[in-house]
Amino acid sequence: MKKIFITATNTDIGKTYTTCKLIESYAKNSLRVDALKPIETGVKTLPLDGEKLARTLKRFYPEDAPSVSEIVPFTFKQPAAPYIAAGSAQIDPNTLLHVVRQHQRECDVLLIEGAGGLYVPITQTYFMIDLIKDLDVDAVLLVSHCSLGCINDTLLSLKALQNYNLPTLCAFNCKEGMEDFEKTSKPFFDAAFLEVLHVDKDIDKIAKLLYNL
Repeated sequence: MKKIFITATNTDIGKTYTTCKLIESYAKNSLRVDALKPIETGVKTLPLDGEKLARTLKRFYPEDAPSVSEIVPFTFKQPAAPYIAAGSAQIDPNTLLHVVRQHQRECDVLLIEGAGGLYVPITQTYFMIDLIKDLDVDAVLLVSHCSLGCINDTLLSLKALQNYNLPTLCAFNCKEGMEDFEKTSKPFFDAAFLEVLHVDKDIDKIAKLLYNL
């Protein structure tokens, strides 16, 4: 089984969108896929990101797709970092790791989606990047944005992942209105010999590269 963690340079970059695209890519290539989002904050009734993942899995596995509660074991109402959102019900990293591992099903690919960016605090001293490391994943996908500032954001996140010795691939989620990316940021990545992969048009290549990291 391949364990792949999907993180991003910040919140609202497109982790859930990308994870759903990866589910589709792997499933269409006859691989059994499961997905988890261990923590979701800002949950009023049901976790919206978890629902999207559940609906995508249901399309391919209508008989035995996981429930939303199985996909998202920890939910909090406040739209904030997990450490803040949890309040007095602080998250024990060991309990979190145990719950995540319990939810691993028999599959070819397990996709684990983070909350926010790499240094979002789960506790005061335990961050999302620590969870990635402790889960002993096979690969990390860093999703970056395409607006001005993405060079700095991308390089900082890549450096952090490198410092943790995590095998990483980077992909860009260019939303509407980010057309200037080709002129303002992509030339740097080209010059630095960093392959620019786009979530939308390169998802099958991204899925294959992650599987083989």
